[in-house]
Amino acid sequence: MNEEAKDLDLPEDVFRLIRDLFCHHSGIYLDDEQRDFVKSRLKSSVLRRQFDNFRDYYFFLKYDRKKDEEIVNLIDVLTIHETYFFREEEKLKTFSEDLLPEIAKKNHNIKTLRIWSAGCSTGEEPYTISMLLMEDPRFKDWNIEIVATDISQRVVQSARRGVYKNTSFRTSVPKYLKCFDKYFHKESDGYRIDDSVKKIVSFFSLNLLDKNRFSFIGPMDIIFCRNVIIYFDINAKKYIAEAFYKKLRDSGFLVLGHSESLVSISTSFMLRLFEHDLVYQKPAPDKVSVISPEAVSGEAS
Repeated sequence: MNEEAKDLDLPEDVFRLIRDLFCHHSGIYLDDEQRDFVKSRLKSSVLRRQFDNFRDYYFFLKYDRKKDEEIVNLIDVLTIHETYFFREEEKLKTFSEDLLPEIAKKNHNIKTLRIWSAGCSTGEEPYTISMLLMEDPRFKDWNIEIVATDISQRVVQSARRGVYKNTSFRTSVPKYLKCFDKYFHKESDGYRIDDSVKKIVSFFSLNLLDKNRFSFIGPMDIIFCRNVIIYFDINAKKYIAEAFYKKLRDSGFLVLGHSESLVSISTSFMLRLFEHDLVYQKPAPDKVSVISPEAVSGEAS
């Protein structure tokens, strides 16, 4: 980093202006403690646009004719994309041992399965789901579609490419390591995932608050949205939860992150207790909630 970048300061009032603009376009809220994070992430963008202060950069984001292009960059830079293959083993066990058997039984006549990875980042989650399904003989002849979306166009492009470094592989579980040996090919710039895994995954950029783009998402059996809604403000969380509810088929499942819950966000779902995890489910019309989310105050902790 050059000396000019080191000296660039982000005044508190300008931070709040940029924060509010970012929240308006993404739904993601950054609290006051993340001012240094914003400063460090945006320094290079400010200098690239040849500004010597954040205030002028904010006015560029707000009023310049190229603002839409730069807001795409703003979202790419300020969203967090920390993930890896076969993340959160307990959730994967629940997916394979509990959710898939129920879906297999419910959909056995139509033999279709649709899963949405919302907030897919660089693709490790949807590709993990694809590999797990390929290893499950119950779905050998099924029509399977995995839709993978993220607000960041940059990470979606990376996911489509499907080449990963060692940091994407952190599991030590033997059965998952076998998948690594089976479905990845060493190349000069990393490990490329096999085309057989990629062919049932469709990637595209989507802001979860974009009502128009949201309409392109069809009905789903399972939605994964792990460690995504924790970054949204309460109104955005409520909107997204309701949108997920509408997109799920009856008895469909919503899988959230380990530290996430719908307490004070939605009462539309029922909460299912499985051996390894808790999962939200859209009740069938003739069913009542097994456990109301409002009755559980630390289920994800």
